[in-house]
Amino acid sequence: MKSLALKKALPCLLLSLLAACGGGGGGSDSSSSSSTTSNTSTATNTSSSSTSSSAQSNASSSSAATSTSSASSASSAAVSSASSASSKSSSSVSSSSTSSVSSSAASSTSTSSRLIYEGVSLAGAEFGSAIPGTYNSDYTYPTTTEVDYFAGKGMNIIRLPFLWERLQQSLGGDLNAAELARMDVVVAEATAKKVYIILDPHNYARYNGNLIGSSAVSQDNYVDLWKKLSMHYKSNGYVFFALMNEPNGIDINTWLSAANAAIAGIRAQGAANLILVPGISWTGAHSWLTSGNSTTMVNVKDSGNNFAFEVHQYFDSDSSGNSDTCSTTTGSTRLSDFTSWLKTNNFKGFLGEFAGGNNTDCKAAVTDALTYMRSNSSVWIGWTWWAAGPWWGTYKFTLEPTNNFTTDAAQMSWLTPYL
Repeated sequence: MKSLALKKALPCLLLSLLAACGGGGGGSDSSSSSSTTSNTSTATNTSSSSTSSSAQSNASSSSAATSTSSASSASSAAVSSASSASSKSSSSVSSSSTSSVSSSAASSTSTSSRLIYEGVSLAGAEFGSAIPGTYNSDYTYPTTTEVDYFAGKGMNIIRLPFLWERLQQSLGGDLNAAELARMDVVVAEATAKKVYIILDPHNYARYNGNLIGSSAVSQDNYVDLWKKLSMHYKSNGYVFFALMNEPNGIDINTWLSAANAAIAGIRAQGAANLILVPGISWTGAHSWLTSGNSTTMVNVKDSGNNFAFEVHQYFDSDSSGNSDTCSTTTGSTRLSDFTSWLKTNNFKGFLGEFAGGNNTDCKAAVTDALTYMRSNSSVWIGWTWWAAGPWWGTYKFTLEPTNNFTTDAAQMSWLTPYL
């Protein structure tokens, strides 16, 4: 794998904090011990941060803890298709409030079936090496204008990366009120538009550089985060819980135990929300069988029977996302083993990150993947592109519009036919 810091070209945690500050889509765990190189290309405080500041000025710590009227209909049905999703053709996910994305798959697929959840990661809250850092200097949150823009394009789900260390500034402590209020603003804006939102601790199975399950960060510490966050958002069925971004360098049985404990902790709070469960080795789709995920993650347990497996996949030569070049045939081929595993084990899948540079080869790879998932909609429930957000600048994968939201990013045209 290439330098881990290059994959998303954003400042992650302290450079000593994450042995995994990149590497998305399933780079090998042998790279997790590589030293992380300094990032210089993004997350500088550009003029766009002032937009975010004004968008967040009305933050309230309770603004999104309960849903608006548009979200209340989904309070007990994380997988139900609300009006933003109901226009999509019928999928294997039932609209019943008691149904689960992990329930039995449909016996057939349709090449015309649109997936239930289609959207984008809005990055910024996970930026910066300073912990906790200064808001709108070291990191930012997506603006309400961005939420409105992507909803207007037909997207109905937003993945919101954040840092565990910012939201919970001491292990076992209360969630930071100011940080939670900023998150609430984004959740409230999405919810009001019947757009689902994925809460994504972008930590690679670490807290301050220490792995979950180590002497520094216990499994109980990790579960405590999810107990408190799920308690806060459990009444909003439009909020989904992604257990962790790209776990790597962690023993698979340690990760399975932590994931199952977090799921149990979430359900113990009375939260019925959809849970997205990653594997180890950067949760790469292409390496799902070789990483051990295929044999171990079948043992995920959810008393609410409402979860899906989240994988990431890039289409460059090593699936890292470091390069803006792609092989035109990698879209479907890198998803096929994982798709077969889903079908064999009666599970559902969600592609949490994928992208390609602005060129014809990457367009072919991306559209091949999207078409493939659509043709396998009995097991694939959705996807989120990596990424957009107010501070990306000229990042090769950015979906952020320019000219005051009047000019689409080039790759937006690739996604539009699938929305």
